[in-house]
Amino acid sequence: MISSLSPLPSDSAPLDAVIAGGGLVGLSLGLALHGQGLAVAVVDAALPSATVDPTFDGRAFAIAAASKRMLETLGLWEKVSHHAQPINDILVSDGRPQDRFRSGGPAPHFLHFNPRELQGCNEEDIEPLGYLVESRHLRHALYREVEAQGLSLIAPVRVQALQAMPDGVEAILDDGVTLKAKVCLVAEGKKSALREAAGIQTVGWSYGQHGIVTTVEHGFDHKGLAQEYFLPSGPFAILPLTGRRSSLVWTERSDLAPVFMNLDEAAFTRQIVQRFGAYLGDVRPVGPRWSYPLGLQLALDYVAPRLALVGDAAHCIHPIAGQGLNLGLRDVAALGQVLVEARRLGLDIGSGDVLARYQRWRRFDTFALALATDQLNRLFANDWGALRLARDLGLRLVNQMGPARRFFMRHAQGAVGDLPRLLRGEAL
Repeated sequence: MISSLSPLPSDSAPLDAVIAGGGLVGLSLGLALHGQGLAVAVVDAALPSATVDPTFDGRAFAIAAASKRMLETLGLWEKVSHHAQPINDILVSDGRPQDRFRSGGPAPHFLHFNPRELQGCNEEDIEPLGYLVESRHLRHALYREVEAQGLSLIAPVRVQALQAMPDGVEAILDDGVTLKAKVCLVAEGKKSALREAAGIQTVGWSYGQHGIVTTVEHGFDHKGLAQEYFLPSGPFAILPLTGRRSSLVWTERSDLAPVFMNLDEAAFTRQIVQRFGAYLGDVRPVGPRWSYPLGLQLALDYVAPRLALVGDAAHCIHPIAGQGLNLGLRDVAALGQVLVEARRLGLDIGSGDVLARYQRWRRFDTFALALATDQLNRLFANDWGALRLARDLGLRLVNQMGPARRFFMRHAQGAVGDLPRLLRGEAL
């Protein structure tokens, strides 16, 4: 069955772009292009009603300040801002779980990121380091804007095959419908079948880790503090949500993750408390648990004839820095700007020269962030005593170096590099 939030394009109507994948990245890209007058259809395998169900995806995403400006420009932020929790401080430290045999808790040396260093002491003028928004609220906002703007969203169906031609591409859907367009933009995720069919190879590896995700309620106000403890199995992130709630992203060895996932509620709560500590009072998990395998995957090319990759189809990185969605939104901003500028110049938006500009713009930034997250995970997911001492001293040293600390904060806000217009808060 095919349903749509707006009228479907006819079988023969030419489009500027077909977007394969209607997740957070695919819909953002569709809205950005549609808002500039391009004829776009987004094709997704999931029904919208399923993806906004609380049991579908328990993740909360860190939205960098630059990404927030982009969402404001696209008209999305006003629809989600009341669900957004500002990140007022970030505290990074080494640590160990606490149990009856050892005290555990964070190490004495830590790294503290405080946006007041960048913007002065006037509280009203301080821009947070970012915001935490739950996946379902972002999806709700996207679907509302899709409906308001009249963007064609075809679901539940997928692009089964692509046929690239000199002047365009034919996207054959698995219900038999064929859509014709200048270019296909692939936002299918890390297991993209269209990427493989296009012959684009990837490099990467598994970390032997799974991310366990759940939401907890706690007795005290978190005051917008995000904490990341580097435990022997990997980072344990406590990310503030609205109210007295936090999202946990608990990195655990892949062989042990199923054990924790299958614990009863009381035993699971004890495991959380051993890692969480008591600084927010009584803690209890609420809602479902999710588990995801963690690894690094980078596409060797971002483009092929009449095709471009965005988001997880192009890159998957470790969630250690919370930058996965921001990286995808940077793709959206860059690709949207490249395509819109090409169309204004009367160029073929699916030509190799146009798509190559997008690849040049995004590949180095992605590689640099992927390398940084990979090395951080390898450095901190290690319990060797000498290395623990060295990294604790390293955290202390960086924390005492104001310029280095401010540089990392600007990265967290997405304010470094050649920013596309949307990330500067400017229209395409």
